[in-house]
Amino acid sequence: MTGIASQFFIFLIIWWLALFAVLPWGVRRQESDEVGHDPGAPANPMLLKKAAITTVIAVVIWGAYFIASHYFGLSILELTGVARPA
Repeated sequence: MTGIASQFFIFLIIWWLALFAVLPWGVRRQESDEVGHDPGAPANPMLLKKAAITTVIAVVIWGAYFIASHYFGLSILELTGVARPA
């Protein structure tokens, strides 16, 4: 059984990976061509909405990992194929 800190860091890694997958969703370019503005910058990035969606996705993925590790006895090393079950 892993500690709380380990579970937190596993969740944090999952959250960041999910964030990078969610960031491009719904991005629209700015219509104005003002001097000093990047033409590729999003008009409305919706960062709070994307953070909430990322958290939901991360909780679901982490929950599946938690169930697999605590109720079925799987570890990260077994899931990656590095360690073989005894």
